Amino acid sequence: MSRLFGTDGVRGEANLELTPELAYRMGRAATLYFGEDDSDEAPVILIGRDTRISGPMFEAALVAGICSAGGHAVVTGVIPTPAIAYLTKKHGAKAGIVISASHNPFHDNGIKFFGGNGYKLPDAVEDELENIVRTIEQEDQMYRATGSQMGTVTYRHDFVKEYIEFVVSTASERLDGMKIVLDCANGAAFESMPAVLKQLGAEVTVLNDQPNGVNINDNCGSTHLKMLQKAVVAQGADFGIAHDGDADRCLCVDEKGHVIDGDHMLVMCAKEMIANGTLKDNTVVTTVMANIGFHKAVKGLGGRAEITKVGDRYVLENMLANGYNLGGEQSGHIIFSDFSTTGDGPVTALQTLCAIKRSGRKPSELNELMTSYPQLLVNVVVKSKEGWEENANIAAAIKAGEEELGAEGRILVRPSGTEPLIRVMAEGPDQAQLEVICQKIADVVVAEQGAK
Repeated sequence: MSRLFGTDGVRGEANLELTPELAYRMGRAATLYFGEDDSDEAPVILIGRDTRISGPMFEAALVAGICSAGGHAVVTGVIPTPAIAYLTKKHGAKAGIVISASHNPFHDNGIKFFGGNGYKLPDAVEDELENIVRTIEQEDQMYRATGSQMGTVTYRHDFVKEYIEFVVSTASERLDGMKIVLDCANGAAFESMPAVLKQLGAEVTVLNDQPNGVNINDNCGSTHLKMLQKAVVAQGADFGIAHDGDADRCLCVDEKGHVIDGDHMLVMCAKEMIANGTLKDNTVVTTVMANIGFHKAVKGLGGRAEITKVGDRYVLENMLANGYNLGGEQSGHIIFSDFSTTGDGPVTALQTLCAIKRSGRKPSELNELMTSYPQLLVNVVVKSKEGWEENANIAAAIKAGEEELGAEGRILVRPSGTEPLIRVMAEGPDQAQLEVICQKIADVVVAEQGAK
């Protein structure tokens, strides 16, 4: 039986792979697990969601599961993922639950957890939750609250205002005089991020802030930047910001319409933090997906990089273990641990804007601190992600590609943590060469593991 939890919670197509019955069991399991302490008080669990049409269904199922086990559910409604992390810790809740599939299309959804400390749960705790879920599924003889011990629910949409105040408080600079275009992806940031920018004095044009349940991430947001790029240039704006569906990340656009990805944002912020003496050990934590140009730029600034496997949770683990305060991914999941316990898109956007303001330079000038090497990613749909690493033909194709690229390039093949995909990435100075190498490897992956 495959593990229930992926790299970022439980995810699947709504009402098919991820069902309300499973959500109910997960709410019940979370209450039973987080209620196992010496306190006589009912465990408080916060619930937030993005704008997907299936969100209210899963919200109701989680509430039912929590209340059946005697917990107290606090429902915040539509709110960014990092807001739940922040509010869970601030209000002393036992856990926080987010209903979202992040950048995935609307028909998918997911359920992920934060502990009372505001951090994502470690694998060991997820495994314990999964064991409880499996037990409930097979034969539910666990505690059921009755009478006055039955669980309760409170609706607190006003919590989004607390999150807005928090995000604003992280900004060291005002944004007066800045013209900003914001793409909310018809997702969880549609209410909070425009308010944040306006409170800081920016002139804001907002795109994709009319969610209808099915338009989240639909040709908009951080995975579809063309609309934002065109708007920034057409309006003569200073900066563009694009969030994903749950706003735990962002990508940006400079005044020329050029993309500022996570690698570039990390370099911009690292430069200012190194200059101010606030970057711990002058170290930035990143993943194996970081561009070669990122490593060269950080080294040129007098810094160094720590490298982890893909996933913001692994970036955070390294940061916590070593006391580093800046880390993230090319995709825009960036963690400023001086402020947040998880990737926070609004905070990331503000820290990048503040770094630009302090520098006195244009966004495009700071964007040029790093030169991105061409990087090509091919996603191969597979029937199984298991066993590819031991496949001799795939290994031979990767080795041949590495030999062809030489010292100035690299190849990274890895399975997706959330989808039935094997990702083939190649990086080097010649785009045409990368296309040929990537396709050769992808063809072998298709032949060996591809979906029939």
